[in-house]
Amino acid sequence: MLILGVILLVIGLITGVSILWTIGLILAVIGAVLWILGATGHAVAGRRHYW
Repeated sequence: MLILGVILLVIGLITGVSILWTIGLILAVIGAVLWILGATGHAVAGRRHYW
């Protein structure tokens, strides 16, 4: 999710499409939060590790 968010951010910035930039930003933030929670050992959505 984090990688997809970054890809959408880059595509949105290059093409000037603001909706891609917004969706990319949201996905990147959610992916980062899930990655941090999984790395600290918290169960995320019933899983011990989130990849």
